[in-house]
Formats: sequence, C-alpha cells, structure tokens
Amino acid sequence: MTARASDIVTESTDFKAWAAAGQSRVEAALERVLPSAQIAPERLHHAMRYAVLGGGKRVRPLLAFAAGELSNADPRRVVLAGAAVEIIHAYSLVHDDLPCMDDDVLRRGQPTCHVQYDEATAMLVGDALQSLAFHVLAEHKLADDAATQLEMVNILAIASGSRGMAGGQAIDLVAVGKELTVPELEFMHIHKTGAIIRAAALLGLKCGTPLTPDDHKHVDTFAKTVGLAFQVVDDVLDAEADTATLGKTAGKDADQGKPTYVSAIGLARAKAFAEELRVEAMKSLAGFGERALRLRQLADFIVLRKS
Repeated sequence: MTARASDIVTESTDFKAWAAAGQSRVEAALERVLPSAQIAPERLHHAMRYAVLGGGKRVRPLLAFAAGELSNADPRRVVLAGAAVEIIHAYSLVHDDLPCMDDDVLRRGQPTCHVQYDEATAMLVGDALQSLAFHVLAEHKLADDAATQLEMVNILAIASGSRGMAGGQAIDLVAVGKELTVPELEFMHIHKTGAIIRAAALLGLKCGTPLTPDDHKHVDTFAKTVGLAFQVVDDVLDAEADTATLGKTAGKDADQGKPTYVSAIGLARAKAFAEELRVEAMKSLAGFGERALRLRQLADFIVLRKS
C-alpha cells in the first residue's frame, strides 16, 4: 500500500509529535540531497551543509506535509518538495545575513555563514543552494503528471524571484529609514516572507490528488494569510524577545531603522493583528473539516510561538 502524508506519525492528534516526526523526516531528506562535505569543492559543500542542517523549525516543510494531507499526497514526494522549499529558505538567510544586507553575525544560535567561513563562500553557498532546490524538484517524480511537476517548479521559481522573496528583500532594503503604511508593509512582506510560505503549501498540495478550484483557492488564501502572520509575529518577537531566545540578534530591526508592524502600529496592535490573521486563516479552512487539523495547528504555532 502506498504511504500517505497522514502516515508520517500515528493517528495521534498531538501536534508536537507530528511536527517532530515531520522535522526528522525533512532533516533526513536534506542530509541526502545536500552534497557530501567529502566531495570537491569540500569547503563549499561543508558550508552548504552548515547553513542548512541542524537548525530551524522547518515550518515550511511542515506546511507542505499539512497541505499534502488535504490531497492525500505520498509523504515520500512531499518531503522532497518541502526540502526544496527549505533549501531556498536557507539560501535566503545566508544572503540576508551578509554585510551588504542585514549584516548579522548570529543565526539559529550559531555564527552566520559568512562569519563561520567568509563572505565569498557565503555568496556561493546561497547560489549553490538555490540551484540545488530546483535540482531536487526536477530530479524526482513528485506529481502524477509532468505538467503538474512543471507547475511546481514554476511556483517555486516565482516565489523565489523578483516577484516574490528577492523582490520583497529589495523593497525592504530601500525602505530602511523610512516609514511605511500598513498596506506598504503588507505588500513587502507578502513577497519577502509570504511567497515562500505560500509556495510550501501549494507544492505539498500538488504532490497529491488535485483539489477542486474552490478548495485550491481556500488553501492558497490560508497560506497567504499565515505567511503574513508569520512576519507580523517576527516583528513582535524582534521587539520583545532576547537574543538567546531568538537565536539571532534581537532588536536588529529597530537598530537599523527598518519599518516593521511594531513601528507602524505599535506592539499591542501588532499582536492583535497577528491574531486577526490567525482567525482569518482558520476561516479559510472551514470546509475541510478534520483533514485540515495540521494546517490549523500550524497556524496556531506560527501566531503563538515565542521564538
């Protein structure tokens, strides 16, 4: 019998157990698809593994797993789609931390890639990880037909590029020292943070049986909403959590004069906005019943997390 996304753990509804099982599965997949540090060029491959493995909440692959449950997707497909998204996310963090961008020295509780190695190596790590993500999507059979798999490649390409994450980062860099309105912040973060989160859910969904257009639209709405909520909560945590809790430099946004939801509407309103987004995300899942349990739990996790 073919394994399904819901089979990655027992029938228990416990979110922590489900998430831990998914994280473990993704970590193993990342270990497999990343080049060995013993293969030339060894330093670059070692740095790639340093940037990707052994850290992070793996929220994006978990979203892929949760969305895959709606389409009865095979987890052996979903884990690779989720790994591809996580590799893109890791590359973006390596480049974000560079002196020419956010100039940060700490990521996931350890020195950033350019600090541990050097700036040139970190640039190459990001470049190599980006191409690796698309290699993973192209090399393995992740959908029942070639057209759907090609669509998956396109989804991740758009989400990663100038109309997605890279474009959002460009807007973010230009906005330093400026005051943005809430709609301007939303536009920036729907691209910078939300695009990859949305891609994770859609890729997990497309590993399985196609949904109706309406159901697909509801999942897309959910992903866009929780993607924005993720950034709002990030802004809140940057303002009130400490460096040890975050695993990265706390207060960096304020120090650099970056516009955030906290600077735009205040801490209390930003917290309330995150909760409003959580409620909106839940409403988009109303028609799925218990099949959307993991998506609901992930929305709770994203909004209620403390780090």
